[in-house]
Amino acid sequence: MTNTHDFKLYKQSRLPLPQMLKVCVDTGYLGIANLHENIEIPKKKTKLHPLSKEDKLENKKKSSKRMPIEHINAKIKAFKIIAHKYRNRRKRFGLRFNLICALINFDRGFQVI
Repeated sequence: MTNTHDFKLYKQSRLPLPQMLKVCVDTGYLGIANLHENIEIPKKKTKLHPLSKEDKLENKKKSSKRMPIEHINAKIKAFKIIAHKYRNRRKRFGLRFNLICALINFDRGFQVI
């Protein structure tokens, strides 16, 4: 199995995102601005154009909002249900995925009401 970047998977899936949805991504998704308008992406420095202190502070705020989600995604990938091709019945995928998410939420101390 080859590694595929999340942005490449997003482009291949052709998943429609509502324009009112705000998308917070990292710098690996630089081309998503062409596909979606309401996007929050950090500024990227170059050799000729370093970031100012304000830009660095803004990037830090953006990443601090994104990090909890990235940690949860990493925990979900640890179960290999979305890290690899799913080879079981498609009918049960949602059930298994919800159970894995429930385990992660239980571990984090979230309560379902």
